[in-house]
Amino acid sequence: MERFRDLGQILTAAAEGKQGIRFISGAVEEKSITYRDLLKEALSLLSRLQADGIKKSDELIIYTESNHQFIVAFWASILGGMIPVPISVGTNDEHRAKLFRIWEQLNHCYLFTETGILERLKTFVRKSPYANKENALHERAITWHPPKNRQPMDQVLSGTETHTPDPEDISFIQYSSGSTSQPKGICLTHNNLTANILAIIEGGRWNKQDRSLSWMPLTHDMGLIGYHLSTMAAGMNQALMDTSLFIRRPLLWLKKATEHKSTQLCSPNFGYKHFLNLYNRKGDNELELSNVKLILNGAEPISWALCEDFLNAMAPFGLKRSTMFPVYGLAEATVGVSFPTVGEVPARIIVNRHTLKIGSTYEECPEGSPDAISFLKVGKPIRFQSIRITNDNDIGLPEKTIGHIQIKGENVTPGIYQNESASNSLFSPDGWLRTGDCGVMTDGSLVITGREKDLIIVNGQNYYPHDIEEIITKREGLEPGKVVVAGANLVTNATEEILTFILYRKDIESFAQISELVKTTVAEQAGLDVTHVIPVKKIPKTTSGKVQRSRLVERYLKSEFDDKIRVLSNQADSTNAFDTDPLIQELEKICEEICKEHVIRSDTNLFEVGISSLTLAEIVLAIDEKYPGKVDISDLFNCPTLGMIAELIRSKTE
Repeated sequence: MERFRDLGQILTAAAEGKQGIRFISGAVEEKSITYRDLLKEALSLLSRLQADGIKKSDELIIYTESNHQFIVAFWASILGGMIPVPISVGTNDEHRAKLFRIWEQLNHCYLFTETGILERLKTFVRKSPYANKENALHERAITWHPPKNRQPMDQVLSGTETHTPDPEDISFIQYSSGSTSQPKGICLTHNNLTANILAIIEGGRWNKQDRSLSWMPLTHDMGLIGYHLSTMAAGMNQALMDTSLFIRRPLLWLKKATEHKSTQLCSPNFGYKHFLNLYNRKGDNELELSNVKLILNGAEPISWALCEDFLNAMAPFGLKRSTMFPVYGLAEATVGVSFPTVGEVPARIIVNRHTLKIGSTYEECPEGSPDAISFLKVGKPIRFQSIRITNDNDIGLPEKTIGHIQIKGENVTPGIYQNESASNSLFSPDGWLRTGDCGVMTDGSLVITGREKDLIIVNGQNYYPHDIEEIITKREGLEPGKVVVAGANLVTNATEEILTFILYRKDIESFAQISELVKTTVAEQAGLDVTHVIPVKKIPKTTSGKVQRSRLVERYLKSEFDDKIRVLSNQADSTNAFDTDPLIQELEKICEEICKEHVIRSDTNLFEVGISSLTLAEIVLAIDEKYPGKVDISDLFNCPTLGMIAELIRSKTE
């Protein structure tokens, strides 16, 4: 296929065909629009935006939970030459604060959102450091109104001024996912996007007969660029499933793939784990997956063992091993960097974990050896993309030598929005982008072995340790400099663990209360589960005073803290006496099985104990398995304790 000149051409070309988008919001709740109708809706909203005074090059923050509304607002911005700024709608004050930190970085911005979300933002700003934004919310917020779809195209175009951009103009700004005190907006030009989109289509061998299905958020690069823009450019029909629906009902993902005969799917690591957690308990014999050609697996470190578990579980339903498609990418590269070859089964290398230092040639290791660790191959550079592995001085290294991954190509961002120093720090002196990842080239394929810095990736989203530390140290008695957060990825675990180390020299028995406080605080403020809170008598630092998180993680991986973790776990178990009510006992056992880090009794408020939304969803799914149709996740808002849930179950049983 030919390369598009800009994003607007992608939509106008797609509008000439009969394909479109299916929005999935429930087991039976779906609605579809053609690309032609999408173009009409986008032009209709653009007319309204322009009437409200929004001009070319103004930024438009898109802050909505509706995939339909998001898509229309995104395309209205693109067609009008505005700069869309997609941001995830958070459930807590830390996420709302991030929105306003981003707002303050922009030049002349407006907010597109929903009425209910806008009201919550107004309530938040009144009690926050961003009270000066209350007037801006009144003056610069635009809420959704259903578009008038049945108007003829010429009538929709009347009075609407569209814009033809230069290929080097900024198309939109992509803020990294997760919590960050200093968010950085990655600029993506039309040229970046059209190059990467064409490369993705070619690398995946997509065509108009394909049918995609994605539950990834549209604020995520894989969701927006990989499974909306690229699938549209390929001319295929696409289905967008609400992310919250997947979290609540993961089995619906492949049910819908079966129903719609989807050929192109995607999921990061945690999605397969979340799906299998319920599938292994509940099962599903009505799947038909022989139509699936590829399932792109990226966005976080990929577990070989988890891929195997998923492929083996789905093999009876016709899913071929070659469908698993491990890829590598990052926001600074638009989205895609390397793809394997379509039709090949996933491949890996098994190496000695002690030979992974920068500048070292890795040593192969027998599977099953205590020193063995395996890494998936994530393919060769896609079109318009070059990859090199370097030492600490940006000098290239030969194959099978561990080093820093650097990239160059038409898909690589020109820099960080409104931040020249941060932009300059992205690149080596000779113009290669430093990805922040470490890896190796072997037989022409890239292998990711780790990260240079302390970035933590959980459920496909990026989190910075210092942000989580700041959240923790806001609580009384927890001081800055004495709290260290780090991520650890065990070979036996499919997802990254979040560890918190606290400088503490008293007896460990008195530490349990601090541990619970930390877990609760992080869950409430960031929506994350802390795996372990570990007391340490010394925090290792460099001679210049920088915390050495890697040394603490290394000690953890060597099991040096196991005794402390065991004592704290036993303390939690000893206080977890089950209620005498048999139904509540059963609910407590479900919670204990799924949420080992927290003590949950009959009167414990599930929203206050420090459980992430994903874990809450898994608890509700387990309850639903035992008591079908009695409890939905929305019921937790009115019934947040196990005692109240038990009453709800009884009321629906009688």
